[in-house]
Amino acid sequence: MTQLTIGQLANNTGVSRSTLRYYEEQGLIKPSGRTAAGYRLYTKDTSKTLLFIQRAQRLGFSLSDISAMMHELDNGNDDSLHAIAEHRYLELERQLTDLLVQRHELGTFLSDVNTLGDTPDNVLGRLAERVCGHNHGDDTAAKATLGWLLARTGCVLNRTDRKKLIQPLIGRHIHVWKDNNAYKILLPGSDPAVEKALRRIAAVEAECHTHSAPRLEQTDEGYVFIAEGDNAFLFAQFFLDLESTKTEQKA
Repeated sequence: MTQLTIGQLANNTGVSRSTLRYYEEQGLIKPSGRTAAGYRLYTKDTSKTLLFIQRAQRLGFSLSDISAMMHELDNGNDDSLHAIAEHRYLELERQLTDLLVQRHELGTFLSDVNTLGDTPDNVLGRLAERVCGHNHGDDTAAKATLGWLLARTGCVLNRTDRKKLIQPLIGRHIHVWKDNNAYKILLPGSDPAVEKALRRIAAVEAECHTHSAPRLEQTDEGYVFIAEGDNAFLFAQFFLDLESTKTEQKA
């Protein structure tokens, strides 16, 4: 079997010698032996291991996560490996939801402020057009991901009669923000059909064991749907998707 020195391995993979030594200290790679002069030797399989480590790091996994995944791989435990990767994916979705919420609210703010301008070419108008007016492209993949998340977490919102349940909410303007560990979704106004739909969703989702039961509050501004817990981000994405549906249908 061909063996590589640490220098050859570094050249083949683009990983520095110091990083290779650090990976060895962390137990991520192991030399297969040493030369007569005491230099470390590695098999070609070590290159594949390094590619896996590099890709996992680019995806945001810590070295401890990578070590755990490699341990599961060595033991042929694909289910545990999948669970680790899925946990990281859900964490990214939570972070992404925060950004989507900020983009949504900033776009609404810019749109509102823009109405105060006297001319169509004012600075705020141009900024609003850049932030809110461009085409974000086909988000079919994003919608498929949302469906997968709802199904994976066991949310009742993934049920087959969802369309009938949410019909009064499609295309409704919303405001959404994060308050500690909760997402609050405001639907302005006092439409009884909207209230009925929100209460129905809250009641249905109370049966779901993957998140805390959502609740509904009525304020002077409208109805506030409150979802708490680790999976509350799903509701934020869900309502953002509902708001955009009407626009997509008109396009």
